[in-house]
Amino acid sequence: MNPKILIVDDDESHRRMLEAVLTAEKYAVAHAEDGRQAVSAVEDRFYDLILMDVRMSRMGGIEALKQIKEISPGIPIIIMTAYASVGTAVDALKSGAYDYLTKPLDIDELKILVDKALQFRRLEQENRHLRERIGDQFDFSNIIGRSAAMKKLFETVSLVAPTEATVLIVGESGTGKELIANAIHQNSPRRDKPFITVNCAALPETLLESELFGHEKGAFTGATGRKQGRFRQAHTGSIFLDEIAEMSSALQPKLLRVLQEQSFEPLGGAQTIQVDIRVIAATNRRLETEIETGRFREDLYYRLNVVTLPIPPLRDRREDILLLVDHFLKKYAEKNRRLIKGFAPRTTDLLMRYSWPGNVRELENAVERAVILARGDMINPEDLPDAIRITDPEDESTAAPSFRPGKSLKEMEKEMILQTLEGTEGNRTRTAEILGISRRTLQMKLKAYGVNP
Repeated sequence: MNPKILIVDDDESHRRMLEAVLTAEKYAVAHAEDGRQAVSAVEDRFYDLILMDVRMSRMGGIEALKQIKEISPGIPIIIMTAYASVGTAVDALKSGAYDYLTKPLDIDELKILVDKALQFRRLEQENRHLRERIGDQFDFSNIIGRSAAMKKLFETVSLVAPTEATVLIVGESGTGKELIANAIHQNSPRRDKPFITVNCAALPETLLESELFGHEKGAFTGATGRKQGRFRQAHTGSIFLDEIAEMSSALQPKLLRVLQEQSFEPLGGAQTIQVDIRVIAATNRRLETEIETGRFREDLYYRLNVVTLPIPPLRDRREDILLLVDHFLKKYAEKNRRLIKGFAPRTTDLLMRYSWPGNVRELENAVERAVILARGDMINPEDLPDAIRITDPEDESTAAPSFRPGKSLKEMEKEMILQTLEGTEGNRTRTAEILGISRRTLQMKLKAYGVNP
């Protein structure tokens, strides 16, 4: 069925022009002469997209937009205005407009924006249908993805969340392990109880032990008072232990006891404390390898590994990239009060081609940076970090160093490595990937160049 578009404009000739353009693109078109008619039309039937003027004789576009969003929040609305001003556009976007166009309209820009809005609408519908299929009670509103890998993850979370099972989340840095942990807690019977997060890599061993188990006054130098640990704080709720592989071998038996007996003693204390907690752990390492090297207890691994949830890296779910990009663009454009319409085609191509070693976190940072640095209302390749632009053959500023006679092979290699490292803003994993060498090899060469590894 062809998408249905409602055109709202009190200028009949402009409505007819838009109808001719959109009908030629195989869209089904309906009309409304003002905001009141538009609101009534939305109450009567479903539309995939609305194109609406701002200034109209009766109800204006901004007021109609607000009322339509109350009736059907999911309809993308593109505002048209001949009065291009920061205030009007910001009001429209804050009220829920998908985007805006200025009159006289650029027909090519109109077609691109309409297609993009309809595509975004389809993606939102797919995500909604997925959530409906696995149950309305499961809230994945902060997790974006429509790829097969993410659908499988959503379904597994929907099965695990209502249980009391200990969960181990595995995935590379930046994939969103804490978001998944939070989704498990929020969709569990413990949702109204505490959700406590601890990053095991952020604290040295002595401080981590005190942080988890608490301590009594005088338990160690500097312990001037009694402290309640995170396990006690999480009582009746859930605790998320991030980067669990970083926990020292001395602390691992104490965690094992908590998992087995739901009890522990604080540092310097003799009283055993009973707790009722659900443990969710996460790591970016292969714990099997850590066990083989003696850095992680095998019995603790099996206690944690009741259910394993692997999160795919972004490079393995590229169909989610544009959906994430659009989400982050809206988020940071509104946060920074920037009127950014979208990404230039070459920019989108670079975003799709990049391998994203930092995963969703790196993508979010790249979009936020681009929104802040954009010089116009479109994000261009030069607004992206050098690590992404270095793959652009049309960007001479990031091209590899050219051959110059008189230099030795080693000197050329050094120049190439150092310039690539500079282009990736010091990201050694990305530098090694671009150069086609291992990270260990890169570290050895940088050490030979006198660069601190």
